[in-house]
Amino acid sequence: MKFTVERDVLAEAVTWTARSLPNRPSIPVLAGIRLEASASGVLSLSAFDYEVSAVCEVAAEVTEVGTMLVSGRLLAEISRSLPAKPVEVSLEGTRVVLTCGSSRFTLLTMPIEDYPKLPALPPASGTIDAGVFAQAVAQVTIAASKDETLPLLTGVRLEIEDDTLTLLATDRYRLAMREIPWHPATTGVSASALVRARTLSEVAKSLTSSGSLSLSLPTGVGTEIVGFEAGGRRTTSLLVDGEYPPVRRLFPESTTSHAVVPTAALIEAARRVALVAERNTPIRLEFSEGQAILEAGQGEDAQASEAVEAQLDGEAITTAYNPGYLLDALGAVGTDYTRIAFTHGTKPSVITGLAEADSAVDDSFQYLIQPIRFAG
Repeated sequence: MKFTVERDVLAEAVTWTARSLPNRPSIPVLAGIRLEASASGVLSLSAFDYEVSAVCEVAAEVTEVGTMLVSGRLLAEISRSLPAKPVEVSLEGTRVVLTCGSSRFTLLTMPIEDYPKLPALPPASGTIDAGVFAQAVAQVTIAASKDETLPLLTGVRLEIEDDTLTLLATDRYRLAMREIPWHPATTGVSASALVRARTLSEVAKSLTSSGSLSLSLPTGVGTEIVGFEAGGRRTTSLLVDGEYPPVRRLFPESTTSHAVVPTAALIEAARRVALVAERNTPIRLEFSEGQAILEAGQGEDAQASEAVEAQLDGEAITTAYNPGYLLDALGAVGTDYTRIAFTHGTKPSVITGLAEADSAVDDSFQYLIQPIRFAG
């Protein structure tokens, strides 16, 4: 096996593939990256940990075809440190020789025969703009649980109904939902999958610049793999096992009042007021006509308050939120104005974004947040 590839191409491909290497491999060979050079001039790099697989294909000048397995993390470190010159890689017995300019490295190979077979990428369910998908994933994954004892809630539920893709995530205290248009491969598509939020986030960020992203969701009984492909890179992931709770019904059918606040001003005020909020204590928000007053701290503790401009439709209301959850929502709306809808000060509020203060409601992104009870 022998090939030559540009240094930047190799470094980027190895770095991306190495992201899927397990931190604690169950068998030694899973710490390796598999390289396969084909007669068609394609170098394929792959990594696998039984839950997630990653394959990256790049162009190379292939002199001798072949396959080898080397330490993934070591290869990543070496490829990033090489000078900006073509890299020649050759397999000599049980060793790999890597030459770049005056730099030369010799690596031991790992037993390729012990490497497990990678799962096949399922048939494509459709395609979506990679940038739109990445934004949607970022908006929703903030609400996924980090508690590994609740594996269902560490996932993001993907739902397909015809030309609409919906992403849902919750940690029991908040719920994020984003609906985006996409292009199904066939008409009448209906499918769902529960994907680890961490995996989905990595996939979305790494494929943002690829233009169009191909998504493969399971459509039959017994299918346990979801797949993503774009720009010569593809990832598969085992689905999270279990039945996701019916979270859509948590959104209220109607609300009694709502406030519209400039997003940037509310973020800045919330950050300042939160400085005196002790751990697990809320920020209180009092909405009245023309303003919202944010407060934190009480008694002999440090206290802070700040008022921001707000338009209120309905009766004055006071509520309180976890400051981190509130700031996550405000950072995710991505619009100049934020709309917060209420049914009661102690019942969940719905946060959405508005392009203008008087724009029509756009519920393609909704963030439900559970208020925290506070001493009056």
